[in-house]
Amino acid sequence: MNRFRSSKYKNTAPRLPGRADWINDIKSNSAASYGNHIKSSCAFIAFNAHSPGGGTLGILPLETGNGDKPRVSELHCHADLVTDFDFSPFDDELLATCSADMTVKLWRLPDTFQQVSSAQNITLGPEAVRVECVSFHPSADGVLASGAGNIAKIWDVSQQKAMAALEDHGDQIQSLTWKKDGCLLGSSSKDKKLRIFDPRVTCSAVQCVQGHENIKDSRLIWLNISDTLLSTGFSQMRERQARLWDTRKFTSPVSTLNLDTAQGSLIPLYDTDSGLLILAGKGDNVLHCFEVCTPAATLTQVNQCLTELKSKGVAMVPKLALDVMSCEVIRVLQLTENSIVPISYRVPRKSLHEFHDDLFPDTPGKVPSISALDWFNGSNKQVQKVSLHPAKRTKQSFISIAVPSMRKSSRELRELTRRGEKEMEEVPWGTGKSVDNGQTSSSSSISSMTSPSNTSPSSTSSKFTDFVTPQSQKSLHSILGNNSKFRHVQGTVSHRDTHITNLKGLNLTTPGESDGFCVNRERVAVPLKVSGGQIAVLELSKPGRLPDNSLPTIQNSAAVTDLSWDPFNRHRLAAAGEDAKIRIWRIPTGGLSGILSDPEQTLSGHTEKIYSIKFHPLASDILASSSYDMTVRIWDISSGKEEIILKGHTEQIFSLSWSPDGQQLATVSKDGKVRVYDPRRSVNPVQEGPGPVGSRGARILWVSDGRYLLISGFDSRSERQISLHDVGSLALGPLATTDINAAPSTLIPFYDDDTSIVYLTGKGDTRVHIYEIQTDAPYFLQCSSFNSTEPHKGLCFLPKTECSVREVEIARALRLGHNSLESIIFTVPRVKKEFFQDDIFPDTTMWWQPVLSASAWLAGSNGQHKKLSLKPEDMVPVSEAPKEVPNRKYKPSAFYLEEKTDEEKKEELLSAMVAKLGNLDDPLPQDSFEGVDEDEWDD
Repeated sequence: MNRFRSSKYKNTAPRLPGRADWINDIKSNSAASYGNHIKSSCAFIAFNAHSPGGGTLGILPLETGNGDKPRVSELHCHADLVTDFDFSPFDDELLATCSADMTVKLWRLPDTFQQVSSAQNITLGPEAVRVECVSFHPSADGVLASGAGNIAKIWDVSQQKAMAALEDHGDQIQSLTWKKDGCLLGSSSKDKKLRIFDPRVTCSAVQCVQGHENIKDSRLIWLNISDTLLSTGFSQMRERQARLWDTRKFTSPVSTLNLDTAQGSLIPLYDTDSGLLILAGKGDNVLHCFEVCTPAATLTQVNQCLTELKSKGVAMVPKLALDVMSCEVIRVLQLTENSIVPISYRVPRKSLHEFHDDLFPDTPGKVPSISALDWFNGSNKQVQKVSLHPAKRTKQSFISIAVPSMRKSSRELRELTRRGEKEMEEVPWGTGKSVDNGQTSSSSSISSMTSPSNTSPSSTSSKFTDFVTPQSQKSLHSILGNNSKFRHVQGTVSHRDTHITNLKGLNLTTPGESDGFCVNRERVAVPLKVSGGQIAVLELSKPGRLPDNSLPTIQNSAAVTDLSWDPFNRHRLAAAGEDAKIRIWRIPTGGLSGILSDPEQTLSGHTEKIYSIKFHPLASDILASSSYDMTVRIWDISSGKEEIILKGHTEQIFSLSWSPDGQQLATVSKDGKVRVYDPRRSVNPVQEGPGPVGSRGARILWVSDGRYLLISGFDSRSERQISLHDVGSLALGPLATTDINAAPSTLIPFYDDDTSIVYLTGKGDTRVHIYEIQTDAPYFLQCSSFNSTEPHKGLCFLPKTECSVREVEIARALRLGHNSLESIIFTVPRVKKEFFQDDIFPDTTMWWQPVLSASAWLAGSNGQHKKLSLKPEDMVPVSEAPKEVPNRKYKPSAFYLEEKTDEEKKEELLSAMVAKLGNLDDPLPQDSFEGVDEDEWDD
């Protein structure tokens, strides 16, 4: 639009839909990031959904097709806040996400919408800091730009490799934009500068200019294949600005538009075909529409659209998804707190029965012009344009090689079905013989498809099953019929009066092999970030706010790597340090009153830093430790001697665990092996088997009375998972594997022998996952999880005797927050709480009493813990509760169906009629009326 020529878009008008046409009943997230918070392809809409930690996106179809209400599905992308995301310009099902967990992921959204929650993905990174923005290349398939900190990277997604790192930024990158021909990349950053890169030539900026004077959120977009850019930001006087730039004179803006003084950052949305620009501010309820004249570098306002609700984000629907026959030139999706509002911009025309080619020029199609390799080698071929005319439009379908499609051809599906049916006929159900390429057994294949916990028989199993045969459908109920009696377990935070607050100077850098802190029934030990490896010992009987001045602590002399209370002595604490020594400390009765600097004993023997320490479950004074010297050493604390050195590890030992009977010890290490030792018989492992394939960390526990080993770790895609291994056949691999989610920290498992429940959470998580472990398929039964509003630094469980069985408490844990320690109570809802719930409270193990001495165990003796009933004396077990006779609200049917004679029926009818007529001797109503006095007639 200019002063000499009238624009055909000058009368473009927004059309606000009625509430019935909104996408309602969603819950968006108020994410503090530089992203738009909502994006659209021709098939899907993605938006930041409300969830603990902000790592979830809401996914819904762009068009429902039948006028049905769109159904929102959750895609759990990251362990932390999703900062930005972008759809591929060619593949509608390919979504790139980035997060504060320092990773970039690419997701293949399945065509079956119900399976969105388990979409395929690949991971790029992790980076050194949180990733703020991602942007797909406009012409090459599989090229992605990401910005993390002051470094922008160009990825070849098919190789999962960064091809260029652009490190010429002075501060945090706020936005990235590709030139429409894909030759150059522009960026804006917190150092108030705009930069242009030619990533195939040099990693330094080829042009740089001062952008906006304020460091608040700025955006940069390339308008088309010309040399014009548009930036939004804030002036020195905190006015919102939009500026046009010409890269041929990249020294100052060509024009500047000062909009207003609102606080929300401006989101620019530009339509290349029409030259229309939408400016929407976060927190605003107005959308500004401008027409950009690139030759003259001017902005001319077309209209303003006042919305009913404030915007949390906005997105523009791709041109190929618009209703061109209604002269719809732009469609904007406005994200609000609980809804998505589609706002259609249309050009008024007299006739809507014909295609207006002056409004809709040819637009770039859905097929990339070049591959990633061709682009990196210097090719600049442009995407072929297609007509928007419905009669001339050809349907284009492209599937990117970045993340392979999960769809199979009909021929492949038929072949898979025939092969499956044949093999199912040959193999009896439940024999355990593999039927799916040697990876999936028949029973567990069904479980992996339908179980809510996504159980699969091995870590290599896929998340989707290709076929389900009639034979397997008959056995679905037998496999999935079990429901955990703990599935409705509820976790609640106790009252604030029980919290310990104002806990300052926590050490948040303890190794991943450590739980971070430890607790017994009287006190908690927490490492502090103070020189000398100080440990704060807090009395649980003294909750409240801690003093601002220094606390009485233990001076460990070296930074603490792990610590553990003696299960048989509530006053003895073992602390491992980076100096390869283990110090034994004795806490006086009543707690610390001053600085404790002299340990009761020091155990020396390891040559490098110690990973973790574990006390023996039955024998007193026996302690096991693992170290960077790749040995496990077993100590007799009473004598201070190193008794046994276990060998056989070739890489870092992630975790170790004693068997419940104390006869064996299991380890999992970085070399992907699980080892079981019988320490008193051999220093070499008696069994070995495959463990987690990921090398980022793992934990191991004995479960089901020592029959199985539970291992938490990572898979090849860096997703967290748990697996169950049969102790008697470790070499065969895991019996079952369940994927949990994607997060950087290792899941720490806590197992309750009484209920067979495992609680799983990681440092920095906001969620505690809960599963009941069974001894047969499907092995894992998922229960309700506990979610907190803030991430925790650690979680430790108190002894079972600290639980209130009257309130049906099955577990009680302590949660270490940023500066507080609070109690979490896990309860099972029951109706008859006045009875003792003996079905979920069996006799518990008296593990706080030693069974053997150290010398007896070393000599070969074995023992077993005694059991203790948790039933209070004044409670009756629910299994012995008297059976209640149900009170009938109505008379039995026999009363109404009883046969009566004709005489009885006649008598009942006459009685009912008489009752209605009343008594014949009763006076009539008019007999009680009073007349008028005689003298009143004279008036």
